[in-house]
Amino acid sequence: MDDGKLQIRLLTKQESYAVTDAPLSVPQNVDTTTLNELLNGLLKEYKGEDFLKEKQFDFLVQNELLRLPLIEHLKEHNVSTECTVDVEYVERTPAPEPKDSLLHDDWVSGIHTSVGAHLILTGCYDNSVNIWTTRGRLVTSLRQHSDIVKAVRWLDVQRPESGFISVSHDRTGILWQYEAETNTAKPVVTLRGHERGIDSVAVSPNAQRIATGGWDTNLKIWSTGDDDSSGEPAQKRSRGSGSGPPVKTPIHTLKGHKETISSCQWIDNASICTASMDHTIKIWDTELCGIKNEAVGQKAFLDASWSDLTKTLLTASADRHVRLYDPRAQEGAVCKVTFTSHVMWVTSVKWSEYDEHLFVSGGYDAAVKLWDTRSPKAPLYDLAGHEGQVLKVDWTNRKYLVSGGSDNRVHIFKNKHSPGTV
Repeated sequence: MDDGKLQIRLLTKQESYAVTDAPLSVPQNVDTTTLNELLNGLLKEYKGEDFLKEKQFDFLVQNELLRLPLIEHLKEHNVSTECTVDVEYVERTPAPEPKDSLLHDDWVSGIHTSVGAHLILTGCYDNSVNIWTTRGRLVTSLRQHSDIVKAVRWLDVQRPESGFISVSHDRTGILWQYEAETNTAKPVVTLRGHERGIDSVAVSPNAQRIATGGWDTNLKIWSTGDDDSSGEPAQKRSRGSGSGPPVKTPIHTLKGHKETISSCQWIDNASICTASMDHTIKIWDTELCGIKNEAVGQKAFLDASWSDLTKTLLTASADRHVRLYDPRAQEGAVCKVTFTSHVMWVTSVKWSEYDEHLFVSGGYDAAVKLWDTRSPKAPLYDLAGHEGQVLKVDWTNRKYLVSGGSDNRVHIFKNKHSPGTV
């Protein structure tokens, strides 16, 4: 073989882009630009007029996206240059497109986007809960809390009319009823039980339970229905003279963390994963009210995101790194991959709901980054716009990447990626 050449085989799982899998001879220092030119030439040859318009592809070698000249990538992965190298190609994820910027009166610390009706919930340091359309219109602003609103969640992202929950540093959670016809919302239940501020909230897949975690280090489980586990109506637990919504108390309090619970995620209707500033991740059995599994990290966890597609957990830490954990791992390290690009603390992270490889992160460096798990050393894109710390990112609705921060703004990016093509 020519010392300056490598033998490669181009492969894809996207049948509409399949070309010959016969070995091809390419320069050793071939990169993604040259590979794209080669592949587009082959597509025109094999597919004809339909592929006159060039498309952009990414290339995988050893299950990692090619970001270096091929010869350097092979050396880094200790792959022999004497054998034919399999190069898998996938249509490139296009850059998200800036869409809108929503100005708030104070820092934005909580965001959750619905799928039905395309509404965005935000929680703010001015104690407000806000509902916006994805077109940038403020629907309503609610001021029932007496301190920072740290997190917000729709009970059912497909049906905003099912209501939503907000949690605050005033130590309460509020369940809200949303009226789509009048674009109004009213508090229907107040959750009381935490001794200090609440930082995180999650809704079970069947929407029957809510989990909250906060500065008192306790994980609390609540019922979304009219009754708790004993059948006692919530109204009977109301405090005061009836002014304001009835008060509900938790059905379970789970103790085990030593510092703030910064994130809680339902894995299924009976399991919760929490991440804490005490450097630990815990998986809880809500039926037995005990810890099923635990992992210890290197730094305080500031946020986490569970993927139903991969059954793995992404964490944002008090350092520059995003980490991927497999809590089920029986052998080797529980932390499987570290993603490094932020230059300050990473504050928030969110998996894509439709693509097992994609996620978004935000940090104190004012950066929002779109990642592919097959490229741990560099994000796919940096999404510019924030002029202060990014406190929360969300990608619940596949069409919109949303971020909020200390510049009092929520930025909306339109996702142009077509799901289901990979």
